Amino acid sequence: MNLGEFTKYDGLGLSELVKNKDVLPAELLEMAIKAFEKLNPELNAVVKIFEENALEEIKQGLPCGAFEGVPFLFKELALHAKNIPQSMGSRVAENSVFPVDSELMKRFRQAGFVTFGTTTTPEFGYNAATEAVLYGPTRSPWDLNHSPGGSSGGSAASVAAGIVPVAHATDGGGSIRIPASCSGLVGLKPTRGRIPDGPLNIEPLNGTAVEFAVTKTVRDTAHLLDAVSGPDIGCYGSPANPEIAYKNVLDVPVRPLKIAWTAKLNSGVPVDEECLKALYETVQLCRELGHIVVEASPQFEQEPFANATLNIWTANIYKTIEVAASLTGKTPSEKNIEAAIWQCYQYGKELKASDLLDAINTNAMVSRQVGGFFTDYDILLSPTLANLPAKIGELNANNSSINAQEWHEQIFSYAPFTNLFNVTGQPSISLPLKMSSTGLPIGMQFAGRFADEATLLQLAVQLEQALPWKDRKPSVHTSNILEKIN
Repeated sequence: MNLGEFTKYDGLGLSELVKNKDVLPAELLEMAIKAFEKLNPELNAVVKIFEENALEEIKQGLPCGAFEGVPFLFKELALHAKNIPQSMGSRVAENSVFPVDSELMKRFRQAGFVTFGTTTTPEFGYNAATEAVLYGPTRSPWDLNHSPGGSSGGSAASVAAGIVPVAHATDGGGSIRIPASCSGLVGLKPTRGRIPDGPLNIEPLNGTAVEFAVTKTVRDTAHLLDAVSGPDIGCYGSPANPEIAYKNVLDVPVRPLKIAWTAKLNSGVPVDEECLKALYETVQLCRELGHIVVEASPQFEQEPFANATLNIWTANIYKTIEVAASLTGKTPSEKNIEAAIWQCYQYGKELKASDLLDAINTNAMVSRQVGGFFTDYDILLSPTLANLPAKIGELNANNSSINAQEWHEQIFSYAPFTNLFNVTGQPSISLPLKMSSTGLPIGMQFAGRFADEATLLQLAVQLEQALPWKDRKPSVHTSNILEKIN
């Protein structure tokens, strides 16, 4: 196998080669590290690699999971890997070390992945681009002048470029779906509680955040959800387990669905013309596939909703920085925290307990209102983003002239469609259905009913078959960077 061949496979494809003894896990690891060495100097997506640890895992024998032998990277945020330093994108948290694997990390290992490195994130994940001062900007393999999105931008760039076929990601306001849209990938945000948070993370972002992954294919997404979902010991709460494995629902044709679509939510943010065109074409495709598609969207009060998100994020930024400082022994200051994030830290520090409780109550009310909307519709379709992928520097968290409120507005004006489903806890998925006139990916977001990932995955695989995207090649694959890949 050469690098050109390696980058063509999804995760299950590589694992099948391992199971059939056509390739050894150590050979796949070698390919992934070679791809990292060729690509990362331009992309700046991978923070560090630990090849010796990965080789030792292989030597000890890998579990015969769905992704046996597949090279894997995890984002430096939320996931804990025993004794592996990570920095959460921040100088104040640099090289924090956790004493145990988190439950999700254990399940990634049990799935057979060979973890060999970590990926970039914006500082504490609070950006829709990935440009932490600590690492420098991460660049899109589709166009190095653009961002791969955030906050899981390093993972998305790594998968889109072919360093790995699957990578860990997190989503507290769109951070799986935003980079999936920017990078031409499948990005599922599972239902609240579907993925375990323990033992050290209790209820991330007061229940609005979830961990999972970005992938190349719907089948990888479904098999991975089977591998890692389900409650861990003592969890705060979780949805019921599905009656049929997610990998098996892909074999069942999706029934005709009632799909609502919208180009605007309550924020009133205008949508770029190319994103609108992609939406209208997707609406027409869904009709051609036999679904009932009508224009409609849930209604709720925007200002309390936006304020609730601001307060939850800033309260958690404050707490996270305090915890990080306790791990590293550093004192939080403007010298080791980016300017906008420092403003958020200060804002969160001044909040009262009642402010946070009001925010949680507002989110509960919005969730009830949106839940009512989904009694009439199976799916809500929208663009994932209001704009094409941002250029490097457009979403700059080290901007000293911006305050916490303005930073919040900047992020959620760029991504006005994603955060609602963090609040309601519903599953939603970004699919790479369209491309811009300049060759940048455009994702479409499909949100489903609470705990109904199955319908989303069935629709997703139908759309994948109608508009195959797996073999699209990012520009980095045809540039000088990979001329010597073979």
